Formats: sequence, structure tokens, C-alpha cells
Amino acid sequence: MELTPQIYTAKVMHKRLFPKINQFTYAVYYLAIPLPAEPLPVKILSFYDKDHGARDGSDIDAWAKDILARYGLDDKISHITLITMPRVLGYVFNPVSFFLCFDNERKLRAVICEVHNTFGEQHNYLCARVDHAPISPDEWLEAEKLFHVSPFLPREGSYKFRFALVGDQLGIWIDYCDKNNKKQLLTSLTGKLTPLNVVSLRRAFWSHPLVTLKVITLIHWQAAKLAGRGIRYIVKPLQHEEKVSVTYN
Repeated sequence: MELTPQIYTAKVMHKRLFPKINQFTYAVYYLAIPLPAEPLPVKILSFYDKDHGARDGSDIDAWAKDILARYGLDDKISHITLITMPRVLGYVFNPVSFFLCFDNERKLRAVICEVHNTFGEQHNYLCARVDHAPISPDEWLEAEKLFHVSPFLPREGSYKFRFALVGDQLGIWIDYCDKNNKKQLLTSLTGKLTPLNVVSLRRAFWSHPLVTLKVITLIHWQAAKLAGRGIRYIVKPLQHEEKVSVTYN
């Protein structure tokens, strides 16, 4: 992966398999920012450390490296690239951002999936092999589901993660399995990386205007559709105190 800022133009896909099938796909764009981040070259889009990590404005590069050190991965990682949506005209909501952690040979060693729900809460799933070897494009990493995201899925079961970075193509898959290990929700984010500059940022903005508002609107629209189809609403439980968990493959 290039060590310069890029734009990730992608498609988001969600498919619920039961108790009723529900599927949607929409186009988005993300920033792919090597950390520590530089300011964006246009004013309509912005990026702030306060939107990530400890969410207090502190250095998110140091925050990510602290998590890696906690699990013995710090000596494997030489650079980190954050995949995230920018603020658009001051507004942002990121359902999930990805800290891609690479070694000196630019091999992917770990990914911190920073998940937000619409209740203002956050949890971080550290995806890495138990032996800390590079993550291959066809490898699935599994973690216990410990964070309440959708009010139509219980906080139980597990996630399966896959990350494939080949050339300028990036694919991310996250499948949810219920407590009986039956796949219930399939999600993917797939697209292409291109250099970030004034021209490409403006093109992305006009191709997908107000993309962050689009995302939060579609989240609530899909929730309304599920409720209208009789899917049971689950009251949000208290969040666990520990905000970081790790895959157990």
C-alpha cells in the first residue's frame, strides 16, 4: 500500500439472511490516511484526531500503537494507514473505521476496526493472527461480538473478518454469526484506491455529495424498514467497560 494519502472509492453491501432477507448496496468514499495525518487540502472536507481513538483530540497514531503494544504487536508494525470517512461540511458519522497496520515489507499484520453505534458509543476489535504472522487476503479472523450496534441483532455470537489488499484494490468483509454459529448478516466494503489531491477530493465530493449525511440517513431508513417488517427491536444493553477486544484465531 502506498504511504501517501489516497481516496478509497467503494461500495457498501449488507445482506441479512434471516429471519427475513434484507439487502442493500450503496456507493461511498473514504480517506486512506497514513498516520500521523496531514490536513486535507480542501475546506469542504476535514479530518480531526478527536473523531477517533480516545476521541479527546489526542494523537491517534499513539493511541493505535498503544493498543498494538498491549497485545505484543508493536515491534511488528512500521506504519499505519487509517481508512475513514472525512467530515463533510463539518459533519461525520463513521459506522466503522479501519487502522491498517503494516510491517517493514508492507505486509498487513493487524487491523483495528473502530466501530461506532448511533448511541455515541465505540468499541475496537483488534484483528490479528495469534502467531502475529501477516494476514493473507483469503484468511478469516474471528472475534466474539461484544458491542451493541444494530437494535435488531443481539449482543452475542461472533464476527468473522477478512481483509484483502491487492494492488490498488481493497476489500473488507465482516460477517456476523449468531450464538449457534449460523451466518445471519453479511457485510462488505470493496473498491479502489487512488491518489488523494485537490482534484480527486473535489471529484469524490461531487460524485457523492454529503456522503456522511447519506450514511446516517440510510442507517435509520433501513432500521425503519426492518421494524416495519416485524423484526424484533432489542433494547441497548449497558456497554462493557473494556473497549478493546482481539480476534482469537
